[in-house]
Amino acid sequence: MLILGLQKTTLLDFPGKVASTIFTGGCNFRCPFCHNSELVFPPKDALSYSLDEIFEHLTSKKKILDGVCITGGEPTLHKDLPDFIKQIKDLGLLVKLDSNGTNPDMLKYLIDNRLVDYIAMDIKTTRAKYNDIACMTNFDIKPIESSISILMEGKIDYEFRTTVMKECHSKDDMQSIGQWLAGAKAYYIQSYKESEQVINPIFSSHSIETLNEFVDILKPYIPNTNLRGVD
Repeated sequence: MLILGLQKTTLLDFPGKVASTIFTGGCNFRCPFCHNSELVFPPKDALSYSLDEIFEHLTSKKKILDGVCITGGEPTLHKDLPDFIKQIKDLGLLVKLDSNGTNPDMLKYLIDNRLVDYIAMDIKTTRAKYNDIACMTNFDIKPIESSISILMEGKIDYEFRTTVMKECHSKDDMQSIGQWLAGAKAYYIQSYKESEQVINPIFSSHSIETLNEFVDILKPYIPNTNLRGVD
């Protein structure tokens, strides 16, 4: 595991839980609006955490923690992720995984072996626009669709979420996403926020009025649609 970040305590990353958040390095997407550029493109001199450091922290805080959120980057790129999670579970902690959905086999393995308790999967945009927004060449949407199907089987608690920007997401896009994810358990619209870590800072956020219109568009398809991270 390449672990490049550790937030020791958070009340936000794991819904309803007190958690630590672990940030893995590396990603197979190049989304220009990503605010974790140092995880997507780790510098050669990046300082990583050892497993001993991570588990020393978790062991010392397990009485006050409910769980651990593993995010990135893209955590499922790491083949030793299941073993890493098993060690966390052995401490009696819950595990939430953030993923872009490009590795459905890994998601299925983790779910079938009861190694995760909650999965948050990013939906970047509509089916037709995935190539453009993830900055991939000849991207195959099938793994994304497989991951969606796996989560919607309902064997685990999950959510879908989309970070939206004026330049990339329209009302028609929201309609298409709603039709695609119809019947999902939960969907969150996250408003884009500028930061120094954004890969390509050329984007802007929608108004709160437009975001609420997006929610209204999506609710007929996914009744549990909400805004997140909106001031």
